[in-house]
Amino acid sequence: MGFKCGIVGLPNVGKSTLFNALTQTAAAQAANFPFCTIEPNVGDVAVPDPRIAAIAAIEGSKELIPSRLTFVDIAGLVKGASKGEGLGNQFLATIREVDAIAYVLRCFENDDITHVEGRIDPLADAEIVETELMIADLESLEKRLPAIRKKAGIKDKEAIEILAVMEAALLPLNDGKAARHAKIDDDQQVIFKGLNLLTSKPVLYVCNVDEDSIATGNEFSKLVEKKAAEEGAATVIISAEIEAEISLLDADEAKEFMDDLDIKEPGLDRMIRVGYELLGLQTYFTVGPKEARAWTISKGTKAPKAAAVIHTDFEKGFIRAECMNYDDFMQYNGEQGCKEAGKHRVEGKEYVVKDGDILHFRFNV
Repeated sequence: MGFKCGIVGLPNVGKSTLFNALTQTAAAQAANFPFCTIEPNVGDVAVPDPRIAAIAAIEGSKELIPSRLTFVDIAGLVKGASKGEGLGNQFLATIREVDAIAYVLRCFENDDITHVEGRIDPLADAEIVETELMIADLESLEKRLPAIRKKAGIKDKEAIEILAVMEAALLPLNDGKAARHAKIDDDQQVIFKGLNLLTSKPVLYVCNVDEDSIATGNEFSKLVEKKAAEEGAATVIISAEIEAEISLLDADEAKEFMDDLDIKEPGLDRMIRVGYELLGLQTYFTVGPKEARAWTISKGTKAPKAAAVIHTDFEKGFIRAECMNYDDFMQYNGEQGCKEAGKHRVEGKEYVVKDGDILHFRFNV
């Protein structure tokens, strides 16, 4: 389990350039005119995690298999997309399929690159995108409400529960706010997710800046960071053009290039880290002579459900999980050292897997 992140924004803000850099492909055509991205481009990339190489080195694993992450570069949105303007209908259908949304906002000035609105204002850009998504959500709920209210009126228990969640979601939307601001109880979360509202998805604001601003940001990105802080959203500062250059270099060249620009890590690493935190994800590992492998799960996942990520039979026939902490694994030089130091544990069905755990599942089917 990784996650699927949709890259959205107005035309000509750097979405496709960022997508190309992140996936290290030329699948998305980056050009200076609206709608150069006609079909959603999908890029499946490895999640960078230095721990997997360290684990493999100790156990002598022949192959390293990282977690995977999917980016979807979605056609540029314009005002009226919720009414079908531009490529609106296609945009809205595609965005429903992603787990999180990265709003790419133009935070740089360049007279050679046309802005579809004729000005540089990342907050206004974000508002256009968000407004179109909120309008689509309002229309979606209003279409479904009459049937649900009718069923609730005859005391249909499921309809009553759904109606309560729909009405809770409508409150912020009618107030000009995203559905993710709705007050939803824990026992209503499954229903809320099932509504598949566009503005219920977690948001990451990606500030696309110029080269001079990549290390510290600029006046535009600071405005976005302030907005994100007020909303409880996340932000990442990236230069799509610089990321595109980095993606073409080998490891040594990339490090030297980033050192010159005072960049500690590629934008991909930052987006994944923030994205994982946004969605409450974490990683555990399995390791052996054949392969070392990373698996992505949600925080709070118990051992049987974590095992199911490998294969559903592992959950069905779960017996126990043999567990080691990553730091212990490194300190005591692998599984045998952990056993000798008393750091090799046996956990049952109620064990909540931690980030960096190294697990062996025992099961019977």
